[in-house]
Amino acid sequence: MNALGRHLLLELFDCDSDAITNLEVVKGALVEAAKRAQATIVDVVFHEFNPFGISGVVVIAESHLSIHTWPEYRYAAVDIFSCGDVLQPSVAANYLVEQFGAERASVVELQRGMFLNPGVPIVNKSSVAVS
Repeated sequence: MNALGRHLLLELFDCDSDAITNLEVVKGALVEAAKRAQATIVDVVFHEFNPFGISGVVVIAESHLSIHTWPEYRYAAVDIFSCGDVLQPSVAANYLVEQFGAERASVVELQRGMFLNPGVPIVNKSSVAVS
């Protein structure tokens, strides 16, 4: 079987509430995680909610990294979706666990776009444009 992409779902519990409340810290951590994973950053969009909480996405040529924080619960949900053979999503995941001070983390990995017998060869290289 071949997969078009890998999708890591991170559950970050007992995070440093100061870190996941600060827009610049959250944004900076996701951008740096993308860089450390060898991703090609295309766009960065974040929003801070009132009274608290942050949602954001780092769009990468290989797909995306996204986050939603709940500082009142010291919790953050992170997705790292990638295609291609260059990106290292586990490097990004480990970095974010460290940056947000998560005392407990869960990572689930899903294979996306699974094909048993594709009619055409699956090209899974980072040089292929992602739409």
